[in-house]
Amino acid sequence: MEEFNMNSFFLKDKVALVTGASDGIGFGIACGLAKAGAKIAFNGRSQAKIDAAVERYKENGVDARGFVCDVTNEESVVAMVKQINEELGVIDILVNNAGIIKRIPMTEMDASDFRLVIDTDLTAPFICAKAVIPGMIEKGHGKIINICSMMSELGRETVSAYAAAKGGLKMLTRNICAEYGHANIQCNGLGPGYIATKQTAPLRERQPDGSRHPFDQFIIAKTPAERWGEVEDMIGPAVFLASDASNFVNGQILYVDGGILAYIGKQP
Repeated sequence: MEEFNMNSFFLKDKVALVTGASDGIGFGIACGLAKAGAKIAFNGRSQAKIDAAVERYKENGVDARGFVCDVTNEESVVAMVKQINEELGVIDILVNNAGIIKRIPMTEMDASDFRLVIDTDLTAPFICAKAVIPGMIEKGHGKIINICSMMSELGRETVSAYAAAKGGLKMLTRNICAEYGHANIQCNGLGPGYIATKQTAPLRERQPDGSRHPFDQFIIAKTPAERWGEVEDMIGPAVFLASDASNFVNGQILYVDGGILAYIGKQP
């Protein structure tokens, strides 16, 4: 057996497009890919948002290129991918991270809101993958990482559209594997658990009496690790799936959830 080469985890000179990476999980993943050697491109809906994100990247020692692009608009995505291919090189790694959630009970949710979530969380990854796959085929390799969710496997009150989209994204992941695995393209998913970000900060604030927020208590009780995930917890799995170390891993969803999906919960 040939000796395993640890350099297979490195991403030197690889070009990575991480959508929705102005902050949060996408920003953390992009920084991690950069530290592993990748050249980073990301999108945003406005130049102001991109400029602010570029400064944050610089503060973290990352030289990232931002592009104004609505990932639900196919023409905009095609133009962005063309520009990245010309200015940075043909895209090796796509991380479909951009997404939204609307927490509305199903019977109170307008169909327009449902469609918006599906368009952003499922149709946009399809559009982006479609745009980069031809270049990957020509280059002879490619990595696509779809940010799924535990809602790819579970249901929960008020997230019907999000769960439907993420369940669809799980199956899109498997179908890209089935359709383009022969071209040496690996498409896998990452399924974050509950991650501590600025968006979830209010759910983790201590109550006036010093107790945990009720939702915080719920998450801790349901997680064998007994903590929220950190953005940093997503980086290692992302680098692995973006690297040559995962060349025979395809069509899989790697849940980074502290064990929630394996756990029924504590006995009362």
